[in-house]
Amino acid sequence: MLRKFAIPFAVAFALGGCATLPAAEKVAETTALAPTFIGTVSAADPRAEAAGLEMLRRGGSATDAAIATMLALTVVEPQSSGIGGGGFMVRGTADGQVTALDGRETAPSGATPEWFLGPDGTLPPFAESVRSGLSVGVPGNIALAAMAHARHGRLDWATLFEPAIRLAREGFQINPRLQGSLSSAGDRAAFTETGRALFRDAEGNPFPVGHLVVNEELARTFEAIAAGGPQVFYRGERAEALAETVAAATPRNGAMSAEDVAAYTAKPRDAICGSYRGYRVCGMGPPTSGGVAVLQMLAMLERFDLASLGAENPVTWHLFLEAQRLAYADRELYLADPDFVTVPTPGLLDPAYLARRSALIDPGKAMASAEPGIPAGAPPAPGDGDEPPEQGTTHFAVVDANQTMVSYTSTIEGPFGSGLMTGGFFLNNELTDFSRAPVVDGRPVANRVEGGKRPRSSMAPMVVWAPDGRPLLAVGAAGGGTIPVQTARSIIGVIDFGLDAGPALGLPFIMSFGDRVLVEQGTWLEGAITAFVALGHADLFARPAPVKANAVLRRDGAWQSARDPRLESQLELP
Repeated sequence: MLRKFAIPFAVAFALGGCATLPAAEKVAETTALAPTFIGTVSAADPRAEAAGLEMLRRGGSATDAAIATMLALTVVEPQSSGIGGGGFMVRGTADGQVTALDGRETAPSGATPEWFLGPDGTLPPFAESVRSGLSVGVPGNIALAAMAHARHGRLDWATLFEPAIRLAREGFQINPRLQGSLSSAGDRAAFTETGRALFRDAEGNPFPVGHLVVNEELARTFEAIAAGGPQVFYRGERAEALAETVAAATPRNGAMSAEDVAAYTAKPRDAICGSYRGYRVCGMGPPTSGGVAVLQMLAMLERFDLASLGAENPVTWHLFLEAQRLAYADRELYLADPDFVTVPTPGLLDPAYLARRSALIDPGKAMASAEPGIPAGAPPAPGDGDEPPEQGTTHFAVVDANQTMVSYTSTIEGPFGSGLMTGGFFLNNELTDFSRAPVVDGRPVANRVEGGKRPRSSMAPMVVWAPDGRPLLAVGAAGGGTIPVQTARSIIGVIDFGLDAGPALGLPFIMSFGDRVLVEQGTWLEGAITAFVALGHADLFARPAPVKANAVLRRDGAWQSARDPRLESQLELP
């Protein structure tokens, strides 16, 4: 079966991909486990890291730091995430307890499976769906933050907002990465008058690197939520303004209402866990596909001695490609919101099932095709949907003084989401993560639109414990459908190759998109294309890698904080 999984050529620049790795990789911040250890933070922007570290210095928990980081990213990384979107958070403690919280956006109650179809029953151009209220789900990040804070916070709720308020009111400088997004996704960034005022000059050109952006409206939004709690976001005049903004841009009945906003709830979910070479790996289950895909890939690879093969051996990455193909075949067919459809998660993660899937992998030859399996508990075969490629997103990871790890992935989907704004922040386009076609080959698609449903995601926040039971790693990534591959690759780098955080995140990228294989341009992988062809991968192409990962890692009694080294040149300011 040919997997209908598009190759995100346009994503690479928006996510900070580059043709070659920087000559000097970022030196990971290392904090010794001394009596004064407060913890550490990894985020895609140093200014957001600073917000999280401020909470740790003030005695906050890993959860407090993660929330402050998410809020700060709303300001300085508006193209990727924020309070107008949602996310998933996984928390792991020093004694091995793990919790998972779901803040994924929901479709309005009036949405139907035909949500994206035109009056004649055909699908309009994708961009028309994105830049409209059709693409906007009820945001979940504030509800997720409130639930997490109520359970695991130590500082006052209002304290968590202080760094973000300062950044919004005093201003922040545009870095090269944001400037690139303003140029490449200007149709969304400048879709509204507010967006144009914030990010464009009088002639309509994106502001240059170094320009100071002041977002007073967002500062006031933060102050209101800080003072009044999450209900300020979900009820009252701000919720009404949000719903009205979306409804005014929705060209059909069933548009988002204030009641839809008020009805939103974050949800505790059962974390999913597996073992890889004696390490315990846990993550988020459905409605995201990311955690399942990561655990499936690792389980299918465990029978191969990757450490002996080595990190610069084409066979190593051939095996990884084959595991990807099998995991993504299952992902496309079965993963969706478990509150609406039967998702056979236990069957997909069953060791016996994964052993049968792994047996399909031949070290010397690529599979002719990677078909989905039939795990225990699988429903009658659903249709294979036509979900467009996901983009955007950000990840951040925290460990605190108690060795509690938090792995949090946050998103508004594509660059600047829907382009719609309210309260000084961008609203997501997460509903385009649903299959726009509700029925394929006469079969209902599991990930079709339904009122109140959460779209399938690829986000994969993961936490890892060493064989001795001690916390080891919190890791995750941005980049839509590439997220599970990035995350699994980073875990392999840490466990199989013994790499520190920065080098693990910086491993060259290779991924299968259906029958095509992307190899990262400017790396040794590009020079090994003939070796992959000899292994049966016939259609390979070199492109910049659409990657953006973050992690905190314990090595030799110290915690390291690192972001993907490809990002560093795009974060530099004048």
